[in-house]
Amino acid sequence: MRLFEMLLVLSCFALMMNVLFVGRNTKKTDLAIAMGSSVIFVVHLLSEGYRWQMLLIYITTGLLIVIVSSRYFQKSRNYKLGKLLKYSLASIIVVLMVVSVGLSVYMPVFHLPKPDGPEQVGTQTFHWTDLSRDEVLTADQSDKRELMIQIWYPAERKDNSKSEFLFPKDKEMFKKYIQTYANSLHLPEFVFDYWKYSRTNTYENAEIVPSTSPYPLVLLSHGMGTSRVLHASQAENLASHGYIVVTIDHTYSTFATIFPDGRVTDYKTKVKTIDERRTIGEIWTEDVKFVINQVEKLNSGAIESQFKGKMDVSHMGVMGHSFGGATAFNTAYVDDRIKAGINMDGSLIEVVNREDIRKPFMFIRSGSFKDWLVDFKKKKSHNKVNDEVNKQLSDELHIIKNVIRQGGNAIYVEGTEHFNFTDLQFYSPLIKLTGITGDIDGKRGSNIVNQYVLDFFNTYLKGTGGDLIQGPNGKYPEVKFVESSEL
Repeated sequence: MRLFEMLLVLSCFALMMNVLFVGRNTKKTDLAIAMGSSVIFVVHLLSEGYRWQMLLIYITTGLLIVIVSSRYFQKSRNYKLGKLLKYSLASIIVVLMVVSVGLSVYMPVFHLPKPDGPEQVGTQTFHWTDLSRDEVLTADQSDKRELMIQIWYPAERKDNSKSEFLFPKDKEMFKKYIQTYANSLHLPEFVFDYWKYSRTNTYENAEIVPSTSPYPLVLLSHGMGTSRVLHASQAENLASHGYIVVTIDHTYSTFATIFPDGRVTDYKTKVKTIDERRTIGEIWTEDVKFVINQVEKLNSGAIESQFKGKMDVSHMGVMGHSFGGATAFNTAYVDDRIKAGINMDGSLIEVVNREDIRKPFMFIRSGSFKDWLVDFKKKKSHNKVNDEVNKQLSDELHIIKNVIRQGGNAIYVEGTEHFNFTDLQFYSPLIKLTGITGDIDGKRGSNIVNQYVLDFFNTYLKGTGGDLIQGPNGKYPEVKFVESSEL
């Protein structure tokens, strides 16, 4: 809970005790209590902002302020409540407070964890259209493929500047954004209204830090049905360590993508079969290749921006989560401009003719990978992997084995589940109850992934580091290395 929210809860409790259990006060005492609580209430609303989780506290505090204030103006102060009524009212108020506090704690106003690099982080957003590609995920045959991308980079800032909000700060755009998200989950939109207070550690349109050499580049793809917003902390951390990071919204495969003209697209993708996965995988791979073309234009000055000459396009990496991780592998395989890549817990899109990737690659899997691998090998030993899906998985394991043999890495992080590789783990402690994140503390899990991602890219894009990816490390006992003999 935020500071003035906690003070408001305490003042509500003090008001209740004063009204129900404290004997006769002087009028000055009543006035002081009422005014103090009112000031806390107003300061909270003005400085922190209203949120619906606190509604019961607001109502209760308001009523108690009115009662205490009214006593100041009463000539006679002699009134008595029966003991049963006092304790009944107190019980009701305490229950209301507990419910409101519980909602506030378990659906908190969260902020992204601070990156651990030496640089401040700036961001700029771009809207690009690939005129060479028709949009196949809409009914309008004249549509071209449009993408929203966000660039994160080492930045300069003035001391009085404030970091950006995580979600769109324009009220209309934010409303459309949460409407789309709420509709996809069949929930009322007010449930997500408090997201408007969540902040990043990034400064919009800040000047890039001058450097004697250009910054290496990393492209980052989200998972199916999520968004680039769920990877903001990963982008921030890499940028704070001297990388330029490009996050991509793969349009119509996100829960919401907002365009500058106010349009908000939602999820329209089908990936139920292997063929459908390959089709969408090809679209996403082409998205990444198109974005690479565009950032090369930014770097050359063909597209006017502050990034001219600032990107080291000869040292370019790619990473992604889930379907985005599979896209990262596919792009690394087919595009020679990519020098290294990371797949965070994603099954591969294409396994045919992909078994011999000759560039550094790392697979990071969730903690359930080991148990899944044991179960899969049992099925395989009993000839129960003959269907198309299991054949695909078997080929995928063969690819991972080849990556390890060629000097790449495959690790898994104990205590994590699929969405520990996103910022969703910061949104609410309730997320753990769904099973999509693991038992590991969210900040701990995020930090582990960030450290191994950073060490990997430092090794292969900067020529530094490499300590973590060499093998087990006492600082991170949760990280287990997979040997090729295990696959």
